[in-house]
Amino acid sequence: MATPSKDAYDAVIIGAGISGLVCGCYLAKAGLKVLIAEQHHKPGGYCTSFRRGRFTFDAAAHCFGGYRKEGITRKAFTDLGIDGKVNITKSDPSDTVITPDHTVSFWSDIQQTVEGFRAVFPEERESIKKFFQFLLNPDPHSFSRMRSWTFQNLLDQYFANDRIKTLLAAPLLGLGGLPPSRMSAFIGSKLVSEFLLDGGYHPDSGMQALPDALSERFKELGGELRLSCLVTKIREKEGEVKGVMIGKGDLLPSRYVISNCDARQTFLTLLGKNKIQEELRGKLASMEPSTSMFIAYLGLDGQSRFFPRPGTNIWFLSHYDLDKAYGAAREGDVDGFGGYMLRLSQDRSTLIALVPAPYKTKRYWLANKKKALECIIKKIENNSIPQLTNCIKYKTAATPQTLRRYTLNYHGASFGWAGTPSQLAVSGFKKPSFVKNLYLTGHWTTQGLGISGVTYVGYDTAQIILRKEKGKIIYSHG
Repeated sequence: MATPSKDAYDAVIIGAGISGLVCGCYLAKAGLKVLIAEQHHKPGGYCTSFRRGRFTFDAAAHCFGGYRKEGITRKAFTDLGIDGKVNITKSDPSDTVITPDHTVSFWSDIQQTVEGFRAVFPEERESIKKFFQFLLNPDPHSFSRMRSWTFQNLLDQYFANDRIKTLLAAPLLGLGGLPPSRMSAFIGSKLVSEFLLDGGYHPDSGMQALPDALSERFKELGGELRLSCLVTKIREKEGEVKGVMIGKGDLLPSRYVISNCDARQTFLTLLGKNKIQEELRGKLASMEPSTSMFIAYLGLDGQSRFFPRPGTNIWFLSHYDLDKAYGAAREGDVDGFGGYMLRLSQDRSTLIALVPAPYKTKRYWLANKKKALECIIKKIENNSIPQLTNCIKYKTAATPQTLRRYTLNYHGASFGWAGTPSQLAVSGFKKPSFVKNLYLTGHWTTQGLGISGVTYVGYDTAQIILRKEKGKIIYSHG
């Protein structure tokens, strides 16, 4: 028998990722009694940092976008009053893409970005201007007409030169885990506009500063945050949520339950497969999760004249075949992938590098983790930072198994469901129709990727709930 808690909540949020924290802050600000339960000992999900000796590393998320004056991340942080709590620096350029023949960068000044591409591809001069204009000022009806398009289809509409298509799409393998031939045109366009053209933002003290500031504000607004608190069940009765169970059977009653965790876990484990509709069971069985990541963490001592610009994401690819790179990543072939993303911290003390990687078994990664790490270091040393090995004082890595262990995301997926055209804005994930007052937020809703994307989903989920509450007496904490 479940033991009811003496406390009843207006809303319980499962998971203190960025989307759950944003949603919780908006609800608490409106006067609702809100609890966020997080199974890890720190908030943030993939947006966390950790220390090893004197080195501080960002765990997975390494920067964020959407922080321009009218951007969604800036809006949410301003609305919630946390923009003044975190000192944020923008790297310029935010990203640089390097291939054997070309180098292009994404700058804060869009004209500088356009001219940089034009210098490398003068024959595409007018197409470059039109493409970036489309990304920054899209026709609202454009994407509805292109709903079934891939990002490759969109690139083909503007460019004849295959190499400029590769340079524009190469970062998306790391930002979305798919080549342009498989990625939704809408998602690809948003990744370029939100993470490349308005990206490179980073808290001075590390990415952990964002969830920490949101957690602090959430508690100031009257919210309750419980860390190391695993939700084991979503309680439902007669088609309506009644709360959640934690620990050894304690029931926390709640009028709303918002899940900021893996959709498969939400529906199949926490709610229970016998509680969900057959159509949704079919979707869960057939849908494809995004790829995971292999992430190298290097602690550095000493300076090198070969170090890249601190804070800028460097995307290196040794060839122009993104489908080939994706295929190698799916097999766990770090060498065959032919590239990597690396970022040197602003103080030059740490470097992270990542490549897409498959989930595979614990045994596989125990056998291959060290080999993959050394392969990445060798590639960086051969292509980007000569004599890197001499500067390394500490090294470790996270595998897809690591990401799964700390977030409970299905197969260690980096971006929720894979961002293919058929998996864009799929009905039933954000607000399942068969259970009253159950909502999902975050990247498993198929409606947002990255910090700016899940920030929007968290904001939007809160607004949907608050519209339902309209007419009731809600005290605002301000």
